[in-house]
Amino acid sequence: MKSFYDELPVNTAEYSDLDIAAFKFFLKKYLDIETDSEEEIQNYLSNFHLIEKESSIPTLTGILFFGYEPQKFVSESRIVCANIDGMDIGETTLETKNLSGKIWDIIQNVESFFKLTLRHTHKIKDFQPESQYEIPLTALREAVVNAVAHRDYTINAPIRVIVFADRVEIHSPGRLPNTVTIDSIKVGGSHVLRNPTIYNMLVKMKMVTDLGSGVRRIIRLVKQQMNKDVELVCTENEFVVIIPRK
Repeated sequence: MKSFYDELPVNTAEYSDLDIAAFKFFLKKYLDIETDSEEEIQNYLSNFHLIEKESSIPTLTGILFFGYEPQKFVSESRIVCANIDGMDIGETTLETKNLSGKIWDIIQNVESFFKLTLRHTHKIKDFQPESQYEIPLTALREAVVNAVAHRDYTINAPIRVIVFADRVEIHSPGRLPNTVTIDSIKVGGSHVLRNPTIYNMLVKMKMVTDLGSGVRRIIRLVKQQMNKDVELVCTENEFVVIIPRK
């Protein structure tokens, strides 16, 4: 039986490197399961492929979602954010953030970076001010979550989020799987999972749907709000989502 890379044990890690309190919080919040039984907790961890059953060594997914210090074991699981004052990577960098921690925390922090970097307007709705960002935050979040879910974790490089004066780029390490094309992604016709265990955890946390329609949703949201087109680029080493700014 084939094992995927994201369910293989991280042999430099130990069971004690997992934040069990965070896992119990996940069980309660997303699955309505409450338990203090160590045996039950280990069974759940094993069933979700977060630890290896026999040795209890954390898997890649286990470390990424529930490790105390994920980057101590998987250094490439960072997201680097940069704000560039211009339209070229060689121009002045206004700000750089090297985001680390558990996957959920990193994604939240990327969203905070977007909120601080992108232009937005305030509208009054139901007597309360409401911010509308120049790019739909839902589309940006979807692009970042997709990168986390589908990147190649065998490549020692972080996900990069770059805000230029005219666009936002999300760079995900690794080329597309063999049967996947940009055209098939655009119509939601591809759902080949490189990291099924990571994806399953994101589904459980309601951060993705199990439909393979993420990129299609990004394209639709940007078109609806901005009347602009999203560009998808695949190279030998990475997949890039390019979203224009206003």
